[in-house]
Amino acid sequence: MSEPSTVHHITPGSTVPPLPSPEPAATASGALGRVGRPLSAVDHVADFYGAYTDALRDRGRGQLADALRHHYLSADFRRSLISWEAVHDRDGVLRARGVPASWRVVYDNSGTGHCWSRVTLVWEDDENRPYRTTRLLVRSDPVTRRICGIRSLGTSDAVDAT
Repeated sequence: MSEPSTVHHITPGSTVPPLPSPEPAATASGALGRVGRPLSAVDHVADFYGAYTDALRDRGRGQLADALRHHYLSADFRRSLISWEAVHDRDGVLRARGVPASWRVVYDNSGTGHCWSRVTLVWEDDENRPYRTTRLLVRSDPVTRRICGIRSLGTSDAVDAT
């Protein structure tokens, strides 16, 4: 059975919120699959954090991580990250040192020409137990889907199951 389609009328000049990412779908075996849309700003953020953390874990900071920053981040934001990182001695994308064990990205809001996503990063100890979370608010341009700002929403040593 197909779902009815919905038509939205958009006023010229208005901000169009991104389509929400579909929830992971269970396969016949019960395993969860990952899905995404290349035109979704939120999915673009999720794709970046997935690829960036993989690159850092596999190879460390180098050409691949820099290429990902170049592709996913706006030029102005890349320049501001250099200054932020020099002052804070941390990775400006993660707002931390080290590499998180997992990440989660969800849509937060959109308006005034931007889309906001909430990113939760989880760090694990040597025994794969979560010990710290960092929450970020990531601003994207809905047209280019490039990340143009990151703000820390805080770090917590009490890890919850979000």
